[in-house]
Amino acid sequence: MDKSTPPKDRKGLRTGFTTGACAAAAAKAAARCLVKGVVLAEIETTLPNRSHVTFALARCERLDERAICSVIKDAGDDPDCTHGAELMADVELRTEPGIEIRGGCGVARVTKAGLGLKVDGPAINPVPSRNITEMVEEELVGSPYAGAVVTITVPDGEEMAKKTTNARLGLLGGISILGTTGIVRPYSTAAFKASVMQEIDVAAVGGLCELVFTTGGKSEHYAMALYPRLPEQAFIQVGDFIGVGVKQCAKRGVTRAIIVGMMGKLSKMANGKMQTHAAGSDVDMEFLASLAAELSAPDELVAAIRQANTARHVLELCREAGLVGITSLICRKVADQCQRHAGGRLIVEASLVDFGGALLGRYPEVHE
Repeated sequence: MDKSTPPKDRKGLRTGFTTGACAAAAAKAAARCLVKGVVLAEIETTLPNRSHVTFALARCERLDERAICSVIKDAGDDPDCTHGAELMADVELRTEPGIEIRGGCGVARVTKAGLGLKVDGPAINPVPSRNITEMVEEELVGSPYAGAVVTITVPDGEEMAKKTTNARLGLLGGISILGTTGIVRPYSTAAFKASVMQEIDVAAVGGLCELVFTTGGKSEHYAMALYPRLPEQAFIQVGDFIGVGVKQCAKRGVTRAIIVGMMGKLSKMANGKMQTHAAGSDVDMEFLASLAAELSAPDELVAAIRQANTARHVLELCREAGLVGITSLICRKVADQCQRHAGGRLIVEASLVDFGGALLGRYPEVHE
């Protein structure tokens, strides 16, 4: 692959690289710089999806026992606020085993629960953390070193974060280091909406009358495991545009749509939000509290949900309180809202999965 050139996705749009992929590449380069005593212009790295990419380095410096390398993020055809960000990795090697990952300037710190991250730790998600660890460990093989301290910084991260919802979620002081595959797929452009419609058209013309909609690659992977009887063409990543998807299904005579997603996106759909981009529609905690009340939850739990930080946090609160049924109720509301949006001309089912792919709720309870 050409260095730092994101591939096109199956819809012909130019994808980008995640902040996590860039950080892991920078960390790998800094580790190699120290182990081999070389200054690099580029580094080949393995993304979380196991594909290999060569990144050009914006910076590669050795400072005594440390090395600092950086990669400039390319967000592809749908540039977000982190497009052009410099992801820097400052690496110091250790003889003791273990890779310690720290967040430096421009990387947010976690101050609230419900994000699946340690409170007061850096906002570096689990998949990027593993990717950084693996890439640095690769460079230590055969060397006298068994561990490292890796500090990720983003020089303009605090300024970039002002264009995100990070502060509202308790992520303060910078951006988050994200990415489950290493690849950014453009979800909020007119071109993407058109490609969703086109994919539905192609599936309908091909005789498929049952389609599965997901919001991204991870939920699609889980959906394929849930519905193995369906062909790959039946799975369509609609991104934030569930409303576009169900309307196009009705228009093209598709009879059934199955929606598979996680708590945050499905909570928005259940509340009637047919465009679920974070900047355009927040999770409504009052709505989720009303669902808990509908299930006769204790007043204390309903009050706690109103004050929850994220939809994931709501899920944790319900699990701790033993409130079963909220996930299936959300799925029923998703099906109702989407059927209404499609003019009643489409059967809609919904499945809610957790971040590991486990099925938490479904409507109807038994797939027809």
